[in-house]
Amino acid sequence: MANPSLLILPGDGIGPEVMAEVRRVIDWFGANRGLTFDVSEDLVGGAAYDAHGTPLHDDTMAKAQEVDAVLLGAVGGPKYDDLDFSVKPERGLLRLRKEMDLFSNLRPAQCFDALADFSSLKREVVAGLDIMIVRELTSGVYFGEPRGIHREGNERVGINTQRYTESEIARVARSAFDLARKRSNKVCSMEKANVMESGILWREVVQEVHDAEYPDVALTHMYADNGAMQLVRAPKQFDVIVTDNLFGDVLSDCAAMLTGSLGMLPSASLGLPMANGRPKAMYEPVHGSAPDIAGQGKANPIACILSFAMALRYSFDEGAAADLLEGAVEKVLADGVRTADLMGPDGGTPVGTTQMGDAILAALDAG
Repeated sequence: MANPSLLILPGDGIGPEVMAEVRRVIDWFGANRGLTFDVSEDLVGGAAYDAHGTPLHDDTMAKAQEVDAVLLGAVGGPKYDDLDFSVKPERGLLRLRKEMDLFSNLRPAQCFDALADFSSLKREVVAGLDIMIVRELTSGVYFGEPRGIHREGNERVGINTQRYTESEIARVARSAFDLARKRSNKVCSMEKANVMESGILWREVVQEVHDAEYPDVALTHMYADNGAMQLVRAPKQFDVIVTDNLFGDVLSDCAAMLTGSLGMLPSASLGLPMANGRPKAMYEPVHGSAPDIAGQGKANPIACILSFAMALRYSFDEGAAADLLEGAVEKVLADGVRTADLMGPDGGTPVGTTQMGDAILAALDAG
């Protein structure tokens, strides 16, 4: 059988630096575990605009549709701030999500024990935290029509439309319930049914899917603003949270800070199964392009490496390999290896991006 295929899109800012460490991890699995991938690489975001005048070339989009999974680094940077909205780097990322129909965005928030003191919350609130936010990714206010800025009389008006169909809500609800069955078997659905008609429909459809297909999973509903408060009050009450595109964007960043560093957080964006049974999929770190440290060898590659671990788990059914990689990361952190974003008040000398990769590879070698 052919090797599974990966398309790597390093992108902008620290993307190429952290993705270089992922390439080393991929090579390690090929050399040491016989897990070999056919890897290709291309441009996205500002890098693609510089080369092609567009944040995502049509040929790259076609490649993304053909491979088993896409690994993306980061897009954007101040160099591109003055570009027209239609060609900003972020449009390349949104096009990938939309045209691949990656409707289910998985954002884990896991607090490694060695980093429990790095959160802005007390250790006892976050130690052992392991939650998953499932964000609907291809509809809602970010894609709804009408949208734009126009004039009404003598002033400008900005319009964005929140729009959801029953089927869009149902499929992301199923994604959340399926995940919950593999975890602690409970889902909390968050919306604003008290003030938004789309929220009323969201709550109704999630409940209908639950009652018809997943009665064994514990389901609760919560207004999204209360959900944000509960995430910083008692986050361990949650297992899987499912929510719409806008609230998912906000709540997942809120949950991210519970773990101590954005440099630690991976994500997966999944679609429907392809002919080979694997889902359409793109994996990327949460941290963004971090232009202030780009090119300096300071970036934390762990989020990007853990994104590859998610690819092993969700695209390639290699749960044991994912466990091995996540365990190597946990060991390195427990041994006190830190990039600059993970340094505590006691000082010390942080390692660089490549040195963190070295440590993770050494931990893999040690088994």
